[in-house]
Amino acid sequence: MATFLYKLGRLTFRRRRYVALIWVALLALAGFGAASASTAASSSFSIPGTEAQRAFDLLEQRFPGSNADGATARVVFKAPEGEKVNDAENKGEITGIVKELQSGSDQVAGVADPFEAQAVSEDGSTAYISVSYKVNSMELTDETRDSLEGAGKDAQSSGMKVEIGGDALQVMPHTGTAEIIGVAIAAVVLVITFGSLIAAGLPLVTALVGVGIGVSTITALASVMDLGSTTSILAMMIGLAVGIDYALFIVSRYRAELAEGREREEAAGRAVGTAGSAVVFAGLTVVIALAGLAVVNIPMLTKMGLAAAGTVSIAVLIALTLVPAALGFAGKRIMGRKARKAAEAENRPEAKPNMGTRWARFVLRKPVWVMLVGVLGLGIVAVPAASLEMGLPDDGAQPKSTTQRQAYDTLSDGFGPGFNGPLLVVVDATNSSDPKAAADQVAKKVESLGVAAVVPPAFNKAGDAATITVIPKDRPSSHATEEVVHDIRDAGKDIKADTGAEVLVTGATAMNIDFSQKMNDALLPYLALVVGLAFLLLMLVFRSILVPLKAALGFLLSVVAALGAVVAVFQWGWLGSLFGVEQTGPIMSMMPIFMVGVVFGLAMDYEVFLVTRMREAYVHGESPGQAIVTGFKHGARVVTAAAVIMMAVFAGFIGSSEQMIKMIGFSLAIAVLFDAFVVRMAIVPAVLALLGRKAWWLPRWLDRALPNVDVEGEKLQKQLTDEPADAEGGGDGGERELVRV
Repeated sequence: MATFLYKLGRLTFRRRRYVALIWVALLALAGFGAASASTAASSSFSIPGTEAQRAFDLLEQRFPGSNADGATARVVFKAPEGEKVNDAENKGEITGIVKELQSGSDQVAGVADPFEAQAVSEDGSTAYISVSYKVNSMELTDETRDSLEGAGKDAQSSGMKVEIGGDALQVMPHTGTAEIIGVAIAAVVLVITFGSLIAAGLPLVTALVGVGIGVSTITALASVMDLGSTTSILAMMIGLAVGIDYALFIVSRYRAELAEGREREEAAGRAVGTAGSAVVFAGLTVVIALAGLAVVNIPMLTKMGLAAAGTVSIAVLIALTLVPAALGFAGKRIMGRKARKAAEAENRPEAKPNMGTRWARFVLRKPVWVMLVGVLGLGIVAVPAASLEMGLPDDGAQPKSTTQRQAYDTLSDGFGPGFNGPLLVVVDATNSSDPKAAADQVAKKVESLGVAAVVPPAFNKAGDAATITVIPKDRPSSHATEEVVHDIRDAGKDIKADTGAEVLVTGATAMNIDFSQKMNDALLPYLALVVGLAFLLLMLVFRSILVPLKAALGFLLSVVAALGAVVAVFQWGWLGSLFGVEQTGPIMSMMPIFMVGVVFGLAMDYEVFLVTRMREAYVHGESPGQAIVTGFKHGARVVTAAAVIMMAVFAGFIGSSEQMIKMIGFSLAIAVLFDAFVVRMAIVPAVLALLGRKAWWLPRWLDRALPNVDVEGEKLQKQLTDEPADAEGGGDGGERELVRV
């Protein structure tokens, strides 16, 4: 592989104009596709194989036109102190709002008058209008949303408090500021690392080209492939981070080759042949981790993973082709004057050891202590993970300043917290001899379970199915509400045995419970698949059994510690105000499995980049201890810069108003911090120092069975050192042969 990439690097360096034109053309094509594509609808959220999904599908079959997947809204009214909502003036205002909403948009399916639907609190202080729509929240037009938001302004002028909740106001989160912050910090880190504006700008530009192509392609295909609004945000987050990192490693190796006196084309070839090999395998681990999300069998998560994996693949191709081409355009300016002098000084035998060298020598002197401090430190941080509670955020997790949160709190005060997450019980009475009696029995049984309210059964036209709305006593994300769902399902088994009617529970709350359970069930199989495939891949790269094993165990330690930090901040509220967490609650159910996938891929990036350089030194004759020092001498500064950049990109998303984006940004940033600086920079060299030569042991039969991909460039190095000797005897022909490699 190293030889092929060496040739590719030289080719793209020589043909840089054509390479640049191809990538610019691809960017323009993707941009045109995104601009001309129809507006993407919200990705249909389905959870195959769950009871909530079966009930949802049954509703669509038996209650045609019910718009089961349509957006909903609640306009909540609270009367001024000393007044009631059913006072003549207030009641007239609310009735007028009902009519205004009914005629405000063609997308409205129905509006329930609170005075007819018994949606007035017992003390008369609060009422709410329920609005249902024909389309889901992402398909609502701006005019429809404006009509909804403007409906209560007149009522507010009369003194009533009016707030709006529900998913009808849900829009795609805006993260432009986050991206700018991440890129700005990355730029500063790159300038400090390289000491050259040209060298610092090159990884940024190439990464932005890759992200532009990836995100534009996702946008262009969003409508056709039913991609959700968060898919492009995830792809942008990961694509930007790995795109900068991969280009950073190629540029860093190129500068090192130049500092050793090689010609520019030769340096580009060697940089792509060595660092490029690490980029390929690091990218493969990320792609495996993201594509592996398909095993969870939730279409939305699968699409998110595959889209992000595609963006990472583009980042790898950019690093292998556009980066060396850009190096050709940069010329000698890629090396700043100070940077060139520093590189020359570093390559002298009497040069002062850099920070990476000094740290590696310290670890070699105290490997046991370094390992114990690292493991115990992460272990302490991981303790809160034992209290992990999972769920999906609702309006109660929104910032207190939003109308959604105000509506949530007002409903809780007026009617009880359960009104924010009603359950929908679906009775399939096809096989029942008396459907009405069966439905009444279900309603009575549910009422006996201690819920706040049960709405009488409502049958479809055929009379073979009924729906029963159940209001729990507690908030949607509470344990008590989850127990109610399980109790109804357990009671449904006995009712089916007695009457033949099947009882199913659905609704947003039940969907969330089933989603969390599916995430829990899929976590171990997913972890086994991803870690197993990556273990085989790393065994191929390092030609060792213990090094990949150590890499996987180190990852597990860092990811559990990151989960502990997430629980402490978002569930317990520690330092919550620092990160803008206004409401603690369960951790988003897809977050742990998602973090496992993404962080594993990113963690293996640093493992490959850092340990490949050690392996390269060991293969070329250095002792195991000296190989660790050499790896840190050449790689520590760049890996540190790469980790800081990735953390900056992820941390920028903590400022998002969306709880899901905020949580993902925090979890990925803290996981990179733990993995890069504690595991890869401390525990890994300590373990390698303790293992010595055993770290690179591989059974002979396995060594013969595994193909040699030559990531460390051993064959390439031998070829390049042999050919100049041939060139001396062969004159110009030998030189031409070297150029042709």
